[in-house]
Amino acid sequence: MQRPREMASTKTHALVLAWLVVVGARFLGDHKVSAQCGGSFVDIEAQCSQFVHKTGPKTPPSLGCCQVVKTLNVNCVCRFVTPQVEAMISMEKVVYVARTCGVTVRAGTQCGSYVVPPLV
Repeated sequence: MQRPREMASTKTHALVLAWLVVVGARFLGDHKVSAQCGGSFVDIEAQCSQFVHKTGPKTPPSLGCCQVVKTLNVNCVCRFVTPQVEAMISMEKVVYVARTCGVTVRAGTQCGSYVVPPLV
């Protein structure tokens, strides 16, 4: 029988794997997106996935996440967000992470069904 901590770890790994499969197949694996929007999606997943999960609070991203996010054109990536991506990733958190890292995400940009609000 698994202990609670082992069960939580298993659930976390399953969630990350599901996120990687969905995002990779539907979004990040698209070579057109990578070619047009820059960045290394493998690095983004490795460094930033914990900050953009659909569940949980907004938390400031790590330095490693910010370094990777700065290589990506977030405004460009927003054009390719699908409902499958939104089922796993919070677009609000994606924008929060990008802006916290100093990346400009234009107000009014459509990121899937999420419309980026102006900075307050």
